Amino acid sequence: MILASSIFIITLIFVIWQPKNLQIGTTAVIGSIVALVFGVVSFDDVKSVTNIVWDATLAFIGIIILSMVLDEIGFFEWAALKMAKFSNGNGIKMFIYSILLGAFVSALFANDGAALILTPILLAKMRILKLNTKTIVAFLLAGGFISDSASLPFVFSNLTNIVTANYFSIGFVEYFLNMIIPFIVSVITSIIFLWLFLRKDIPKIVDITLLKEPKSVIKNMKLFYFSWVFLGFLLCAYFIGDAYDLPISIFALGGAIIFLIIATLSKAVKAKQIIKEAPWQVVWFSIGLYIVVYGLKNAGLTDYLTIVLKDLALRGDTVAIIGTGFIAAFLSAIMNNMPTVMIMDIALQDIPNQTFAYANIIGCNLGPKMTPFGSLATLLWLHVLAKKGVKISFWQYSKFGLLITPPVLLIVLLAL
Repeated sequence: MILASSIFIITLIFVIWQPKNLQIGTTAVIGSIVALVFGVVSFDDVKSVTNIVWDATLAFIGIIILSMVLDEIGFFEWAALKMAKFSNGNGIKMFIYSILLGAFVSALFANDGAALILTPILLAKMRILKLNTKTIVAFLLAGGFISDSASLPFVFSNLTNIVTANYFSIGFVEYFLNMIIPFIVSVITSIIFLWLFLRKDIPKIVDITLLKEPKSVIKNMKLFYFSWVFLGFLLCAYFIGDAYDLPISIFALGGAIIFLIIATLSKAVKAKQIIKEAPWQVVWFSIGLYIVVYGLKNAGLTDYLTIVLKDLALRGDTVAIIGTGFIAAFLSAIMNNMPTVMIMDIALQDIPNQTFAYANIIGCNLGPKMTPFGSLATLLWLHVLAKKGVKISFWQYSKFGLLITPPVLLIVLLAL
């Protein structure tokens, strides 16, 4: 346990610290190699991990590539400008609409896609509107929070969703029907608490005349209109594929490749550039860190968790769901939600009630917002902001996260 924990903690420290621009994926892979060398995990364990995460990883690649193509043709910038225009210069409306836009992007293009693509667009718009630093930070904090809290409705909305759905053989439709109400409650609750916490920094009036017309940012109008039809068909394909038990990555990655080819043929994007700029480090991070975490499972951590979770299961559904969600949340905040979701899934496998799996997902999606290193989306979000000259300190973020997350998490778990 000491050796497995030490390898995990050191790997996580380097992921967060990133000395000399050491990439998170490289760090995770190095950690997994060290775990193999010291016998914390075996090659059979690597096969087991690969079997668990391959669908999630391929689906994530597809979602990110699709998002990048849409971003290149101006899809998300158009949406951000449209959101601003709808507000008619009302600061409160703009704040709420920006959160709703973040929820839409997170639900359909995953939380990491929202962090990577939508954040720089919103930041650029805030600067054009000549908003002060406190207001910009307020909008960014709200956008960062909703990227995870809204990543609940579809299996593909978060890597944690895909891993857990696959682990417990939860179908696409079944998952959607069980999580649509928690998703709606999460978005509404997030808006209320974000407004209560950040309202002092939201201006009453914003000069939207400084912004471009939404249509002016579209690089290829035909492809833009086609993208809406394509996304509609793709979403339908996920539901149809569920009837035949097809892996979600077939549609996520397959759809992305088809759309990339169409966009390339229309000369709206360059395929080589999209593939080159895709965040491949996230892929290596996912696989590498899961292997390191499997060492904790081998050391017996999941056995201790199973004892606690089985005890919770005897105390009634409400206590069990809230308890499971908060255990997942606090573990995610401390050790990142990627390893937490796997540890919790393994610990829950002997408990027949699948509601615990959903509580785990909610805890792993919302809980990490308590700390800056709780989720990959937050790490990416902070990295994007740092590159754009916006620095949010550890304590500034943690104070915000610790105040907002627990009440929102509790209400969403009760909704489940």
